[in-house]
Amino acid sequence: MGRLVHFEIHVDDMERAKKFYGEVFGWRFEDWSEFAGMPYFGAVTGDDSEPGINGALMQRQSPPPELNQPVNGYTCTMGVNDYDSTEAKILEKGGKVAMPKYALPGMAWQGYYVDTEGNILGIHQPDENAK
Repeated sequence: MGRLVHFEIHVDDMERAKKFYGEVFGWRFEDWSEFAGMPYFGAVTGDDSEPGINGALMQRQSPPPELNQPVNGYTCTMGVNDYDSTEAKILEKGGKVAMPKYALPGMAWQGYYVDTEGNILGIHQPDENAK
């Protein structure tokens, strides 16, 4: 089985991206640039005792995706405890709404955003009362 073990988010401005993901989701970063041969920061996304994976921010190597185009790659979705406060942080830190909050009936609240680097990300708050 090919289980997902790592992700990479391509960024234009490393400091801006670290600030966005650090302040919105509480991620911390480790400089792995020496190993990668380019600006590359490991993203620690949570405690090892919690489900989830860690990843990295890497320097974008080509032009960013055009706005309003279909996703050409993967979209990462972060689990959150409070959808509305997380959305407020995303917007306050320079993100934009890509697809507004909607209910996955009986399961969760979901929505998608554009980060400061033009990438799509999702947020997901479990809630069995969502409708």
